[in-house]
Amino acid sequence: MGVITLENEFPVAVAPAKLFKAYCLDIDTLMPKILPEHIKSSEIIEGNGGPGTIRKITFTEGKELNYAKQKIEAIDEENLTYSFSLIEADVWKDAVEKVTYEHKFIPTPEGGSICKRTSTYYIKGDSEVNKDQIKDVYGKKTAGLFKAVEAYFLANPDA
Repeated sequence: MGVITLENEFPVAVAPAKLFKAYCLDIDTLMPKILPEHIKSSEIIEGNGGPGTIRKITFTEGKELNYAKQKIEAIDEENLTYSFSLIEADVWKDAVEKVTYEHKFIPTPEGGSICKRTSTYYIKGDSEVNKDQIKDVYGKKTAGLFKAVEAYFLANPDA
């Protein structure tokens, strides 16, 4: 099994604690509200929201993914760190065993955040996965997700 590790940083004009709460704790209610054209629903199907919890995200019709299941690996509200693994999805199912995402939310001098994310792709057997494609496509999608969260909070500062 091969491993591909990527590191990204996403600047967001939202305070780290607020961004952490939205992205890590309130994802099930906020993401379908913020991104209704992409996310149909997000729900916990096993667990209580802590480590070991399984969440299913269902995407709107016509998207690359129909659904994804995530397993929360660790969550630290004090240090604003969060990690989860993508354990099931209808993309790359023949090539990727799982993907683990580790996030750390860091304050910026302007009052916003930098989300530092390490993504580790565990490749099945001799499967081939294009690292540059992952970096380009999924880096842009995640940046877009954080920009949508940012736009929501700038339009709704009391949310």
